[in-house]
Amino acid sequence: SWAIQNDPIGCSTRQKVLLSRASSPLSPLFYQHVLGLVFAVNEINQNSQILPNVTLGFHIYDSYYNEKMTYQTTLDLLFKFDRFVPNYACKIHKNLMAIIGGLGSDISFHMSDILTLYKIPQVSTSNVFLSLLVYILSDSALQYAGIVKLLKHFGWTWIGLIVLRDESGDHFLKILEPLLFQNGICSAFIQRIPSQGRLPSLTQINEVSSSTYQYVMDNRANIFIVYGEILTVMWLSSLMFQSDSFHQENAPTGKLWIVTAQIDFTIMGVVTSWDSELFQGTISFEVPSNEPLGFQTYLQSLKCCSEQGDNFLKDFWEQAFHCTLSNSKESVEHNKICTGVEKLEVLPDAVFEMQMTGYSYSIFNAVYLLAHALHTMKEQGQVGGLTCLLQQTADLQNWDWFAQTSPNWKNPTPNMEMYLGPHMVNVLISFFQCPDMVDCSPCPEDQYASKKQDRCVFKTLNFLSHKEPLGMSLALVGISLFITTAFVLKTFVKHQDTPIVKANNRELTFTLLLSLLLCFLSSLLFFGQPNKTTCFLCQTAFGIVFALAVSCVLAKTITVVVAFMATKPGSNMRKWLGRKLASFIVISCTLVQASICSWWMATSPPFPNLDMHSLTSEIIAECNVGSSVMFYLVLGYLGFLAIISFMVAFFARKLPDAFNETKFITFSMLMFCSVWLTFVPTYLSTKGKYMVAVEIFSILASSGGLLSCIFFPKCYIILLRPELNNKQQLRKSN
Repeated sequence: SWAIQNDPIGCSTRQKVLLSRASSPLSPLFYQHVLGLVFAVNEINQNSQILPNVTLGFHIYDSYYNEKMTYQTTLDLLFKFDRFVPNYACKIHKNLMAIIGGLGSDISFHMSDILTLYKIPQVSTSNVFLSLLVYILSDSALQYAGIVKLLKHFGWTWIGLIVLRDESGDHFLKILEPLLFQNGICSAFIQRIPSQGRLPSLTQINEVSSSTYQYVMDNRANIFIVYGEILTVMWLSSLMFQSDSFHQENAPTGKLWIVTAQIDFTIMGVVTSWDSELFQGTISFEVPSNEPLGFQTYLQSLKCCSEQGDNFLKDFWEQAFHCTLSNSKESVEHNKICTGVEKLEVLPDAVFEMQMTGYSYSIFNAVYLLAHALHTMKEQGQVGGLTCLLQQTADLQNWDWFAQTSPNWKNPTPNMEMYLGPHMVNVLISFFQCPDMVDCSPCPEDQYASKKQDRCVFKTLNFLSHKEPLGMSLALVGISLFITTAFVLKTFVKHQDTPIVKANNRELTFTLLLSLLLCFLSSLLFFGQPNKTTCFLCQTAFGIVFALAVSCVLAKTITVVVAFMATKPGSNMRKWLGRKLASFIVISCTLVQASICSWWMATSPPFPNLDMHSLTSEIIAECNVGSSVMFYLVLGYLGFLAIISFMVAFFARKLPDAFNETKFITFSMLMFCSVWLTFVPTYLSTKGKYMVAVEIFSILASSGGLLSCIFFPKCYIILLRPELNNKQQLRKSN
């Protein structure tokens, strides 16, 4: 990790920047990270346009992937000068402005636990997202897209995911899994591995990799995506070693590894011949880089004793050139004495790269981002409107080791260049078709994958049958209501000459009862697997028969109102009395609904349909309404008639009426409207047979409400209280 400090000065003189020496030698490969930081700070300090009269300095700390040491070092940085006093910055005159986190996500998380308490900004080069923490590594969205494009390009649709068990791993799965699903790529398993920061010993790493190896090798997937951090390569090399050595006889062939950019293959001696051979055929995404102007010249000008205050340089020089400086206080480990004129450009890339690596470039960008933020604060007093344009390209590395003996490949194809996104990515992949590869192909529409995803299972048909409990219950209710209505009709026909029947318009009463009979019968059309006939009949019969029933109720209500108004002296309403008004209302209202249904059937009639996709394991056999507009127009017209009937009955409920007819109609229409108002949202929120059950229930409930509210009180008087069924009672009620 790197701590950036600033020191205001009153003149243009610049102070030397000191590099803290680590307690153990620095890896030559990682020394470029230090040089990238130093180069960026030197450029900023020499640029009068950025932070004039301010000198940037920094401290470098090694976390050793130790949580306790990370916390201790972070606290030391904030509060230690001569001695450590927590929460007190004694005698510290230089201002700590920001922290650049470590390359691993664990380190950045541990540091942020403390830094967020003291509002210290933290810039991270690892894939983590925290408050007061800025993510500077390449755009991870491009990496996700690149992984998907790579898998689709080669037709790899059956993969395994090996992901860190931490917050960054959770975020990786949250983004990648939906992308895989959208592109028809199946994940055979998800194996979570602990961070190497939580595995202090190599023995523990080997134990974890051994258990993972057995799980991975027993799985039928041959393509594995590994998401980790910079030290995950230690775990991966241990896993590869077991595959290559301990289990060579039983290890299946054709396993291909795709690793993300966060994993660094140059760490822990992977560049040696033993380790490199383990990663043959492995494909890794690479952190994008760019070459800052002047960086090559800066590297070429480095001498072993040229950088005062850089205590890392001596260790690097001795390790990189395998020599010992003459003034070294440590024991001589090499026979060769360093001359001091060695050139960095002669070192192999496995030891030191002259081209700026992706991680070094991320650190370089992080320093400049902090410098521009500090400059904006200094000039404007606030940080706002700062836009950072970073490199938005992604590179792909193919790690292939050509041994003396040919591996078990077959049907090799030539190297190829791939296009993985909005930018052309130059990729040379020596691709070989592996034997015994598992092909993940989607199941046919009428089948679905089993729980183990090893075979396709036929879907079952989903429709409401009268043989299942739900269908049987609804059918019994419908038949019972039909029989009850028939009994009521027989009772009214038998007592048609009594005052209670004659006083409420016998013709309308019989018509209403017949329409209710048809309503209960129409509900039976919805049972069973739909066909052309049932789809055609159930919707039209439902719409027309219900319109007939509601129009009869409306006619009965209007008849009561007209009869009352006709009793007033000089009223012209007497000419409307009689059967003509009621017949006109019933016929005209029903014809309107019949016209709507006829137009519906002529233009886009309902038809049987099989819905393959709404349910995973079932095929929904349904009646597609054809035109949703016409379907809801039919329902809307019924609602219009019901509301008009309710309003007329409500205002006429206190009028003198034989046997309280209008009051019962008011209650019946209130129930009718309540049922169909709740029908629409319930109908839209259900699928399959439950949608049909909702429609049947609404038909039975609303029809039953009309039957019970209007006719049961009259049946009570006819059958149980015949003494009330006389003209005296009729005159009394009037």
